[in-house]
Amino acid sequence: MTAKRRLAVLTSLLLLAAGCASSAAQPATGALTSIGAGLSGPAGYVATVYATGVANVAALATDRQQRLWVAAAAFSDSGADAVYLVSAAGATPQKVLSDVHTPLGLLWLDETLFVGSAERVDAYVGFDGTAFATHRTVLTLPAGVGETNGLALGPDGRLRLGISAPCDHCVPTSEYSGAVVSFRPDGTDLRVDAGGIRAPVGLTYDPASGDLLVTMNQRDDLGEQTPGDLLAVVRSGQSWGFPDCYGQGGTACAAVPQPVAQLDPHAAVSGVAILGRAALVAEWAFGKVQRVALESQGAEPRGAVTPFLTGLQKPVPVLSSGSAVLVGDWATGTIYSVTPGETARQ
Repeated sequence: MTAKRRLAVLTSLLLLAAGCASSAAQPATGALTSIGAGLSGPAGYVATVYATGVANVAALATDRQQRLWVAAAAFSDSGADAVYLVSAAGATPQKVLSDVHTPLGLLWLDETLFVGSAERVDAYVGFDGTAFATHRTVLTLPAGVGETNGLALGPDGRLRLGISAPCDHCVPTSEYSGAVVSFRPDGTDLRVDAGGIRAPVGLTYDPASGDLLVTMNQRDDLGEQTPGDLLAVVRSGQSWGFPDCYGQGGTACAAVPQPVAQLDPHAAVSGVAILGRAALVAEWAFGKVQRVALESQGAEPRGAVTPFLTGLQKPVPVLSSGSAVLVGDWATGTIYSVTPGETARQ
C-alpha cells in the first residue's frame, strides 16, 4: 500500500490527535498515588511492566491459553506494522504476522484470530507456536471507507467493527463510513448497526448489562466549540448526527442519543475495557486512562469521569484480563499490568 493511498484511507485518531493536542490545555489529573512502574493510580492498585519491545502498540487480545497478542500500528506504512505474541508476562514479543497495515482490531474467537486493518478484516487459523496454517480475508470494505478500528464479539455471535469517517467533518459517501458495522464470523451479512459517528474507536461489551460501549472521537475543526470526546452505549438503529451534530443541541441534535460520559476535548480516546462497574478509557493525547462509572439513570447508564492512571505517554489499547487491566503505551512500546490489592478489592 503506497503512502498516498494510506493517507486517503486513514482518518487516524493518532494523526489527528497529534495535530490538535498541542493547542489543547492539559486536563487536570486529580489525586492519585504512585502504584509502581512509573505510573500513578488509585490507592490499593499495583502496576508492573508486562512486556516491552512492541513499538506503536495499538491493540491487545488474549487467546484461550491466556497468551497475549499485540498489534503494532505506526503513523506511516513503512512495513513495520505487525502482530506479536507475548506468551507470558516478561516474555520477549514474538513477531507472528508482518504483512498487515494499520491493525487496530484484534479478536480471538475459539481458535481463530481476527485482525481488523486498513479496509479489511482477516481470519487466521491453526497457530502451531510459530505461524498460522491458514489465512483468509473475511471482509473487504470499499476503498477510502475510513480507518477500521476496534473489534468486539457480540452476545448474538456477530462481530462488531468501528469504522471512522474518512475526514474530519465531511458527509461520507459510503454507508459504512463513520459507523459501527456488524457481520457474521465468516464475513457474510455485513450491515450498519449505528451511523453518524465521527470515529468509533474502542469497542467492548459490558458483561453485566450486555451493552456495547464505544469510544468516539469528535470533530477537531471547531475551535473552542470542539466538544469532549465521548464514551457511549451504541444500539442498533441509532444515528449520532455526524457531521451536523457535535453536542451543540438544537434541531441538528434533536434525535441524537446521549452519551454515557463526555471526556476531554481533543483527547483522541481509544481503547476501552470494563473493570467492575466502570469503564476504563485511554486518552492518547493526554497520556492517561480515565475511569467512567457505569451508573443507571433511567434507561441508559450515565457516568462520572475520574482519572484512573497517569504517567503514560500515549496509551491506546486497554484490556481486562482476569483480575488485571493491561494498558499498551503506543509511544514507548510498553505494556503495563494493573492489578487490585486487597484495599482496592474492598
